[in-house]
Amino acid sequence: MDPVDRHNLRITGRHRAVTGSHVTVENDVLVIVTQAYGPRGDNLVGISGVEFDGHAAVTLGVRAGDRQGLVHLSPVHGDGRKSKPFDIPNGTRCELFCPVSNQPLDLVGEVEDESGARYYAIYLTPQLSRGSMVMISDVWGHYHSRIIDDFELISAWAARQGE
Repeated sequence: MDPVDRHNLRITGRHRAVTGSHVTVENDVLVIVTQAYGPRGDNLVGISGVEFDGHAAVTLGVRAGDRQGLVHLSPVHGDGRKSKPFDIPNGTRCELFCPVSNQPLDLVGEVEDESGARYYAIYLTPQLSRGSMVMISDVWGHYHSRIIDDFELISAWAARQGE
């Protein structure tokens, strides 16, 4: 299953064309998620007080085996920093959920590699559109994510597991 609406996807490289306040491009390099919403429209940014380089964290709930807690992710796309409640071994499949509603994040599709990981949606606007979302992997330590805005891929991040 292809998680991207390729018919409407445009890759232009014109990051400055992004006009919404939900994603900020700084210094022609950094893409920062400034708004994020769960599957019912609950805000996921700034709810914890945790910050990375002065930017409010994106907070998700995570279940790994019989343990669960809140994970605070850096909003800088490609920055692997996070604050987690317990150790999670790399390669562990996690259940990702909204920390406000406790609803599971919406499944977007399979990651196209050998990991078996799946992408889940963190929406960038309260309209909860698949045209504006962060696609995040459900396998711990599998650093693959995509930011789609107005059906345009504006940022992709993929790093080898374990780094």
